[in-house]
Amino acid sequence: MSRTTFDLLVVGDANPDVIVSGSPRHPEFGQREQLVPAAGLVLGGSGAITAYGAARLGLRTAFAGRVGDDPAGAFVLDALRTGGVDVSGCVVDPAVPTAMTVVLVDGDDRAILTAPGCLDRLAAADVPTGLIERAAHVHVSSYFLQPLLAAGLPGLFGKARDAGASTSLDTNDDPSGTWAGLDEVLPFTDVLLPNESEALSIAASLKGSPAAQAGEQTVQDAVRTLAARGTLPVVKRGAHGALAFADGEPVEAPARPATVVDAVGAGDSFNAGLLAALLRGLPLRRSLAVAVACGTLSTRAAGGTAAQPTWEEATS
Repeated sequence: MSRTTFDLLVVGDANPDVIVSGSPRHPEFGQREQLVPAAGLVLGGSGAITAYGAARLGLRTAFAGRVGDDPAGAFVLDALRTGGVDVSGCVVDPAVPTAMTVVLVDGDDRAILTAPGCLDRLAAADVPTGLIERAAHVHVSSYFLQPLLAAGLPGLFGKARDAGASTSLDTNDDPSGTWAGLDEVLPFTDVLLPNESEALSIAASLKGSPAAQAGEQTVQDAVRTLAARGTLPVVKRGAHGALAFADGEPVEAPARPATVVDAVGAGDSFNAGLLAALLRGLPLRRSLAVAVACGTLSTRAAGGTAAQPTWEEATS
């Protein structure tokens, strides 16, 4: 009998997103009221969006995170449950509110304002050992927004590997700009999932890396540097598709044509697609193509989850 109850356990951030579409690039202060084309309240957080997308792609998915004991937290947990995600491993914190994010969308660009609430209280010890032991793969999101989780991540990933699970990490952006701490966790990370800017910053931050010494690098240099740390780097490149580096060779997938309504969460949908494909045993090049399709198709509607594809849509 298989030891796994879940194909995927996602550990990370979850919060409501208020998406403001057609936002002015510089909102006017002085109590000026400005009208925008649309706004919506949707499920947000890189981890939550990845988990929701993975469940839609047919993976048995669990999510472990931390929310407040408030209406925002209830909204998040209800949205995940409705999407078929097990949230029994989530901590409901009565002392601190749920994180909240406002996303100001201007064309294909956006500004993101997050009130972290209980986000930085999530620790590796909050993730039930029994849940880790029942997962085939453990994915962690938003490394730099969750310092307690980041500090315990080598141990958490080590525990997952000991149980027979593979691991992946999407650091997302580092608001501090320091990109510190990844030297310790990359040796335990099977798949690293940055975007192009993040890949460059991570590679430059690593101790003793050629990129750090040279001060200048291309994304191809960055993926080589990251691969040398024992991880499979898979870089999201937007209009340039995706780039990975495995077995000493670059592997690429082109972008797909799209009319973008909203790119919020597209990278998280890419993550879900890649993990769903790899866990189904697809080769890397085909998995990259599925991931690009998932990221692209998710941009058909506002918010991170409204247009996430099914497996049939992503592979047709």
